[in-house]
Amino acid sequence: MARGADLFVVCKNCGSEVSPYVTECPYCGQRVRKRAPKIERGGAQREPRMGRRSSRRARGGPRLSRLRSGELPGVRTEGRPVATIAIVAACFLAYLAAVAGAFFPPDAIVFGPIDGEWWRVVTAPFIHLSGGGIIFAGGAYQFATMVAIGIFGIALERRYGSLTVLVLALLAGAGGMAAAAAIEPGPLAAGANGMALGLLVAWAVPDVLAWRRDEEWEGDLMGAGVIALVLLAMPALVDFANAIAGVTGALIGLLAGLVLVRLRPR
Repeated sequence: MARGADLFVVCKNCGSEVSPYVTECPYCGQRVRKRAPKIERGGAQREPRMGRRSSRRARGGPRLSRLRSGELPGVRTEGRPVATIAIVAACFLAYLAAVAGAFFPPDAIVFGPIDGEWWRVVTAPFIHLSGGGIIFAGGAYQFATMVAIGIFGIALERRYGSLTVLVLALLAGAGGMAAAAAIEPGPLAAGANGMALGLLVAWAVPDVLAWRRDEEWEGDLMGAGVIALVLLAMPALVDFANAIAGVTGALIGLLAGLVLVRLRPR
């Protein structure tokens, strides 16, 4: 049986015992190490290095209760990303309902004059149409937005909780559609580009601030930048992907990220 020292690393921030294979504490969000330990050939694990301060904390820090059945060290089994799952599921269910003829999609998107039907700005981010550009453009648009929401929604939910992600996604999505309707006369706008960019930018704010302060950061800013460029380019490829909605969603995410970065990650 493996020794306790091989199974746990103590988080310097909250004192919790976490898996040596993670780089971020799942309980408080604090960075544990820059890189995960390497696995040597033959299955031998390189012992993670711990400074004197960490070693003292490991000897005298608080201990977790005994693991429950089926629970892994350092892996949180509760607090699933329900908000992110609900958003992605709602988008796919809306698409299936539209294909099945349960409703007429133009009645739920920003299309032409709003004429007092401002509820369209809330439903439009969840509606993705087929076609609307080059071949498979509608499907590619929905795929790109769902991947971005899944990645950055889950990451934000781990930091701040489900309610924060749900409110931010709705504000970025609906705010982008409202801006498109107010700025552009008779716009055609649908899809979750504003919602996805809002979550992406809010997630990236702490790492960007750390980069500006010449500090270490944990996230993949280059990968996030590539995804952001793809989302920003979608309006050039898909007719109903609105550029104003996307940029407005990103600005809402920036404002939310600057506020959230002052809060302690949960």
